[in-house]
Amino acid sequence: MQESVQNTTLLWPMVVYGAIVLSLVLLILGLSYVLGQRGNARATGEPYEGGIVSAGGARIRFSSQFYMVAMMFVIFDVETIFIFSWAIAFPELGWYGYFGVLVFIAMLVVVLVYEWRNGALDFGPDGKKILAAYKRLTHKPGLN
Repeated sequence: MQESVQNTTLLWPMVVYGAIVLSLVLLILGLSYVLGQRGNARATGEPYEGGIVSAGGARIRFSSQFYMVAMMFVIFDVETIFIFSWAIAFPELGWYGYFGVLVFIAMLVVVLVYEWRNGALDFGPDGKKILAAYKRLTHKPGLN
């Protein structure tokens, strides 16, 4: 009997908090509906592009390297979360956790070097090719 009373006493602050949040959401939506402007201009249904008139469709093809960058961002962003959580729990983990995170970071470096060597981070022309083209353009045949 005492357990059920204790559980309900701990639950009421969450119910009050939820009611406050729900009432604020409904208040904000209601005020925006009542006080908001009602316009039916020509550009009302158009997506906002910073004042630029949109041209063409939204269905454009992206390079596969765009998706590689997006995947690498997500992967390394998640690893950052793991490292931050390790830093917060460092006093409890001690040296065992320290060496664990060192192995984790070493694995990240190995993956980054692997992707770099396979060309996943190459987004433009090779620097050597650019220099060779520049030398061909600036080379004057009569000077040798």
